[in-house]
Amino acid sequence: MPHVPALKAEFFKAIGHPVRIRALELLSEGEHSVSDLLAAMDVSQAHLSQQLAILRRAGLVVARREGANVFYALTDARMADLLAVAREMLVDMATATRDELLRA
Repeated sequence: MPHVPALKAEFFKAIGHPVRIRALELLSEGEHSVSDLLAAMDVSQAHLSQQLAILRRAGLVVARREGANVFYALTDARMADLLAVAREMLVDMATATRDELLRA
């Protein structure tokens, strides 16, 4: 079995792209169709499909087809918590940097 650090690295690699992160943020709100995701993002359908495929292969999202539409959802609601913590950390880091710049 691979070491835990290697598994963690693969996990973060799977989410480590701006389009994948944005898709995960949107899916944190609930299930969305590909057309809903496209409307909320400034990417081509081909690019979004590639990124969703990576998330699907990593087991982070599931897809279901309803007629001509494909809907995606998170496999684990804790992804929303992970993204929220990351956002909080970034805000804290940006605030610290801003404070340092103001003192300089």
